[in-house]
Amino acid sequence: MAFCANILGMKKIFTGIFLLLLLLQQNICFASDISFVYINGSNNNNEKMKNWFEKGVRKLHPEIRKTFEESEQIKQLFLQKDNFNITEEPVIFFWGDRSKNDLDFVTERLDMSKDFSPTVAFQVRRLLTQYMHDAIWVQKPQHMLPIVQNLNETVKEESQKGNAVILYGYSAGTFITYEYLLNTLPYINLEELFNALKVTDEFKNFVKENPRQNTCIAALSDAGIGAVTSGGKLVFNNSEDTLRKHYLDIDKSTAKVCSPEGAVKGIVNFASPLVLFYSDLADDDYEITYFNKFMLKYVMEKGLFFLTVNFREDPIAFPSSDNLTYEEMEQILGMTFTDPKGFVFDNSGVWSWRPFFMAHTSYWAAGKRFSKAVVESVINGYRYQYDRLYREELKNKSKKYKLL
Repeated sequence: MAFCANILGMKKIFTGIFLLLLLLQQNICFASDISFVYINGSNNNNEKMKNWFEKGVRKLHPEIRKTFEESEQIKQLFLQKDNFNITEEPVIFFWGDRSKNDLDFVTERLDMSKDFSPTVAFQVRRLLTQYMHDAIWVQKPQHMLPIVQNLNETVKEESQKGNAVILYGYSAGTFITYEYLLNTLPYINLEELFNALKVTDEFKNFVKENPRQNTCIAALSDAGIGAVTSGGKLVFNNSEDTLRKHYLDIDKSTAKVCSPEGAVKGIVNFASPLVLFYSDLADDDYEITYFNKFMLKYVMEKGLFFLTVNFREDPIAFPSSDNLTYEEMEQILGMTFTDPKGFVFDNSGVWSWRPFFMAHTSYWAAGKRFSKAVVESVINGYRYQYDRLYREELKNKSKKYKLL
């Protein structure tokens, strides 16, 4: 027993030393305070459900804050100043009430069908309306983009206070965290972008001679340079004279609508159906895939993390991807990361010990389990990327389970 205890103690010491070395090597930088921003999901479009979400957040936040701040491994990863802490109050970003008018329209049609529909068909239709409407509604660009910019205002407000943020997307809120990264992170190098587009050599030289800071998709639209269509196509202004004028003013739009550099430190998506609703991202012909590659490059090089944590009993939650090393990502994307620091990690095997029909709404009630899973996933996400021994250990476990 004493020998086993010594072995376990040595393993903890080794892990601590590894994480400390990783911190020094990766130069991960956090502001002194971090705000957790919680984003609601679908079916939160009335006062009762709004109260349910806010009550759940206020129940979860103290638990997850405590678990983060008491973790020695988290401290070794992120603690650079003694006054590092997570803000006591959660930041709640609520968008559910914005779909009310559209939902009322659908509900009126639903009520009309009650007179002639069989009871079972009506009840199924009612449940689909209740749970699916907002998830479909928020995906439409005319609804999503204003929400993304409102979220960016929240991020800016926290940044002005000196706080970095970690975004927590619940259920359909994961669509918003993804769209926020895609549309507002300043990962677009304009010279590289125009070199890849069908513009004249003269215009390419103009861009090269008039460099501008990196920008985001939202700024391209705001500046009148181009916009992404609902089909994932990036459409640019055809007039090069107009394009030149707007190009010279792009830095103003970057400051206005892009996420402040370093403001967002990570994403935690949970109860996530993201893959179910965004499966077209697997299509190489979908032009947005081009920007996803550079967004991922930015996440890895800037030390952000993109984490998915799901309860295994949750029937609506889907794994985001296989866990890949940055070397594997580079090979798939056909690009090289410069000094990678971040990670993308999925942990969709967390036990909630709730029946499947309660699991999707149990992340608040099972706050201790969920909080522990998030903190462990942050630690293990970094270790999976940068600790080869740990990576091999996980892969061997996976092979063992497959054999069983």
